[in-house]
Amino acid sequence: MIAALFDWIEKRLPMMDAYKKHMSEYPMPKTFNFWYFFGVLAMIVLVNQLVTGIWLTMNYIPSNEEAFASIEYIMRDVEYGWLLRYMHSTGASSFFIVIYLHMFRSLIYGSYKNPREVVWLFGMLIFVVLMAEAFMGYLLPWGQMSYWGAQVIISLFSAIPIIGDDLSLWIRGDYVVSGATLNRFFALHVIALPIVLLLLVVLHILALHEVGSNNPDGIDTKLKKGSLGNNYTAPFKFHDTYTKKYDIIDSVPFHPYGTVKDLIGIAIFLFFFCYVLFFNPEMSGYFLEHSNFEAMNPLKTPEHIAPVWYFTPFYAILRAIPDKLLGVLSMGMSIVALFILPWLDRCSVRSFRYRSKLHLLNIAQFSFSFIALGILGSLPATPTYTLLARIFSLGYFMFFVLLFIYSKNEKTKPLPNRLIFK
Repeated sequence: MIAALFDWIEKRLPMMDAYKKHMSEYPMPKTFNFWYFFGVLAMIVLVNQLVTGIWLTMNYIPSNEEAFASIEYIMRDVEYGWLLRYMHSTGASSFFIVIYLHMFRSLIYGSYKNPREVVWLFGMLIFVVLMAEAFMGYLLPWGQMSYWGAQVIISLFSAIPIIGDDLSLWIRGDYVVSGATLNRFFALHVIALPIVLLLLVVLHILALHEVGSNNPDGIDTKLKKGSLGNNYTAPFKFHDTYTKKYDIIDSVPFHPYGTVKDLIGIAIFLFFFCYVLFFNPEMSGYFLEHSNFEAMNPLKTPEHIAPVWYFTPFYAILRAIPDKLLGVLSMGMSIVALFILPWLDRCSVRSFRYRSKLHLLNIAQFSFSFIALGILGSLPATPTYTLLARIFSLGYFMFFVLLFIYSKNEKTKPLPNRLIFK
């Protein structure tokens, strides 16, 4: 009877077919390394944010008078409320750490190139929605930095010609950041944007499983999409005793080999996550700013207004330009350039392992510029720091310009014929 019930369900909702296609028979390249942990880690953090966010909303009051007090109530009086709040705030920063490393892995191994352009575009849309989600959640504690940070960022939209002032007013819902702004940001943060984010994550995974996963060598595997099916019938062995038939197969089933590998990455990640969670949840003011433990006061401006660390690279680009409109455009272009990266890189080779030294130097200077901008964006805008921000902003954009120039005629190393597990 149980078998008949499962057969009846399977005919109407083919779950086993989906399980085989995306898990037990989905081909995973043998040469995956630790850089391929960050995709599943992003999923883990997303689940953490959704679950803790639901519990936090049960005691949070999105009103001008009670928002800050409700946060204090959660921290002090709700049973394990402090743990939920710190899990959510630590998870927000962890999300961006994991996403930035995930994007860096795609950059060095060329995972944005043909035929994975759509996978990259969905990933970049996830990044933009995640930034919007984080910004709107940043306002909800209704502390000093939340209020004044939102005031500064929303005012940037007023730099847009013709529609700027009306757009800023529409976003705020008032002439200044107020309870109306808090209410609409709360609604978008807990309902609208999570729905969009989940949809994009599903599309990102479906697009990936259609074209197959990339690998550190950046070459196509023998079984690049579809399923392993009957081509793989023996257990994978980590030595040379398997038959010649399996020697041509350079992929293994995602389950159980990929899932076991990911469990190791998850365990290591949780050690670091729990250390921050229990011993340093504020991370010296980088994860939770000190001024945000003070209630919002529109008559008292903080000495130094800066966004959370994961926004600071783009904030530094904004501040580096003296003209407000050009600064907003530069900040926008710094994200748009990432969207068009697959078409700026015209080299036929994907992985940095087989590309020129010029490309390696370009990636190195881009990474250094991005980190430097992140540091400068969190510091006061002194003349020295502003000059450095302009230099590193130039380095950031020159990565894309130089990549477009040299990639078409780049001298590369010969690629191996197929993946070989070592």
